[in-house]
Amino acid sequence: MIISELIERLEEYRDIHGDDAEVRLMTQQNWPFENSIRGVCSDDEMAGVLDCDDADDDDEDEEISGTVYIVEGEQLCYGRKAAWEVCGN
Repeated sequence: MIISELIERLEEYRDIHGDDAEVRLMTQQNWPFENSIRGVCSDDEMAGVLDCDDADDDDEDEEISGTVYIVEGEQLCYGRKAAWEVCGN
């Protein structure tokens, strides 16, 4: 999914549910969980951040792709497999 598609879908849901509708992240299709969203970042923002656990020689050669990430927060509850059916698997 590209950013304009995500924005369009969110705008559609905003029109239906309003500005105060909570957004969660559904993960793990076979054993679904609902998670809060910690935030959003891009790979260019992460490029300057060195995490000791991820540090290796290959990181220096990694190209920035312009990818945007929705970062998972904490697990809130069990989710529903129907979410994948609604989204067309």
